[in-house]
Amino acid sequence: MTNTQVSPQENLYDAVNGQWEQKAVIPADHSTIGGFTDLSDQIEKTLMDDFAAMLDHDKKAPKELDSFLAYYKLAADFKQRNAAGVKPAQPYLDEIEGMSSLDDLVENWHDMVLDGMPLPFVLDVDADMKNATINALYAYAPSLILPDKSYYSKENEAQAKQLLKVFFDMMSKLFEMAGLSAEKSQQIINGAIAFDKQIVPYVKSAEEKADYSQMYHLQSMSEFTAHSKYLPFGDLITSLIGKLPDNIIVPEPDFYAHFDQLVNPEHFGELKDWMLVQTLQGLSGFLSDDFRTTGGIYGRVLSGSKEAKVPQKSAYYLATGLFDQVVGDYYAHAYFGDAAKKDVHSMVEKMIAVYKKRLKNNDWLSAETRTEAVKKLDHLGIQVGFPDKLDPLYKQFVTKPAEAGGDPLNNAMTFNRIRQNDMFKRWDKKVDRNKWEMSANTVNAYYHPFRNIIVFPAAILQAPFYSLKQSASANFGGIGAVIAHEISHAFDNNGALFDEYGNLNNWWTKEDSAHFKQLSQAMIDEFNGIPFANGKVNGKLTVSENIADAGGLSCALEAAKGESEVDLKAFFENWARVWRNKSTEQRQELLLAIDVHAPAKLRANVQVKNLDDFYTTFDVQPGDGMYMAPEKRVHIW
Repeated sequence: MTNTQVSPQENLYDAVNGQWEQKAVIPADHSTIGGFTDLSDQIEKTLMDDFAAMLDHDKKAPKELDSFLAYYKLAADFKQRNAAGVKPAQPYLDEIEGMSSLDDLVENWHDMVLDGMPLPFVLDVDADMKNATINALYAYAPSLILPDKSYYSKENEAQAKQLLKVFFDMMSKLFEMAGLSAEKSQQIINGAIAFDKQIVPYVKSAEEKADYSQMYHLQSMSEFTAHSKYLPFGDLITSLIGKLPDNIIVPEPDFYAHFDQLVNPEHFGELKDWMLVQTLQGLSGFLSDDFRTTGGIYGRVLSGSKEAKVPQKSAYYLATGLFDQVVGDYYAHAYFGDAAKKDVHSMVEKMIAVYKKRLKNNDWLSAETRTEAVKKLDHLGIQVGFPDKLDPLYKQFVTKPAEAGGDPLNNAMTFNRIRQNDMFKRWDKKVDRNKWEMSANTVNAYYHPFRNIIVFPAAILQAPFYSLKQSASANFGGIGAVIAHEISHAFDNNGALFDEYGNLNNWWTKEDSAHFKQLSQAMIDEFNGIPFANGKVNGKLTVSENIADAGGLSCALEAAKGESEVDLKAFFENWARVWRNKSTEQRQELLLAIDVHAPAKLRANVQVKNLDDFYTTFDVQPGDGMYMAPEKRVHIW
């Protein structure tokens, strides 16, 4: 549907999506609707209908879904959940409440790590960024209460105060429901917020986290354990992985450099309050309907959603969140299949071939760097649709039924322990490059720089991104650009730091690297400061995604032009169509502060201005809203 009142020369996004946006209504339990969320909603309805039929025995359920369906049934039994109230979470709250010192924390912390409980540090196992074939140990900082460090700045003081008031009121209600007095609740929440604010100066902002070059800080284990006089990190790590590694990777070194002044006997009370608050909110979604709706108030205020999800839908998301790959495997085989998987796989290979040709003909890279870039592309792994086999880990997920004392929370904790134990067992083992980190029913795609792979789950491989009913040009403007976008991430400002094996390793000549940084800065400048949602776009925060968008769109354009029938109008219109989006003001403001992606409307409009074919296709002239002077157009890949 094209809006005849707005021309593509003035605003491509509005010309394609304007009429839709005027009529579109954001559901009360959503903060956004559009191309991605519409597909997600369709899949949600399809799967909920299927699972309801299976539970009613109207549809045969594959054996692989047995534990999932048993858990879904438990999660949807709100009569039982409401009767239990806070009881399932009480042991975890009591465990923290019973601590009177850091020694008590140390006595419990092994089990707390395996349970996924909130602690003032986060341990993880992932590919070593400089030896990507082997899994290494990482230590991260904990998350803040507000969405990002920037929210705590002086210019955002009023907004921070308002959001913390919402958080305070929500937690007060939760503690009241858990049986605490108003005075005790207030003391705990104030202590938690005080501890949170002490962390702020030493953690990274979203913009800083977006720079992968600053993630790799290797510390010897003796250096790392010296960060705390009070917590024997070496003992904990040994208990988790069986031995003490020589090294650990610390993406946020400033936090650990100040660990002793944050986590010490003097501040133990505030730390304990912070753990109580984080635990009660984190577990509220597994409890009664009142607990789960109250525990989501803060998140809904941040996103602008007017209402919580209805109980049945919330149960669906609780269950699918734990059994994500199991549900994805069912969805992919039922609604995608091997034939479509092969078809799309060949399309990805075609896009890689186009990209390789463009790299070989690149006019600003030296021959030396160009050879390395092509080598990286030749090693790029492709994952399409769904994994070849389901992770055997899920066979260990056996749901304990209600009659045996099972409830949504204690089952989830059992599954958490299985996951955490499996993760720590992977330390110092070979990286499984084929392991999927996104379920097949997820409407998204990704590039993993440590593994040099691109992944396209089945869910995104349908209209408006891809359909046999669309022209080849429209498909290239949709899924073609998405595929090439993920390929381009291998050569964005972050991906370009990693070699063909996923190692953080400079494969650029000094001159080429300097020129690429200039081009990246041009992309930063192109987006930086564009007014949007009562704020301005942060070009540095969004640069990697913008480089990938630019490379993906230009590569897909070349592929479309190589077809026997070419319709560039359909190509550009479908590019704009896949980014159609209507969001609450609160969600727009939140994403503007923390999301590495530019706003959807700008992704649609700004990138096409860099392409000469856009101007000839729609006869865009100087003075038109979509016109950009040739010398300002950014061309990287």
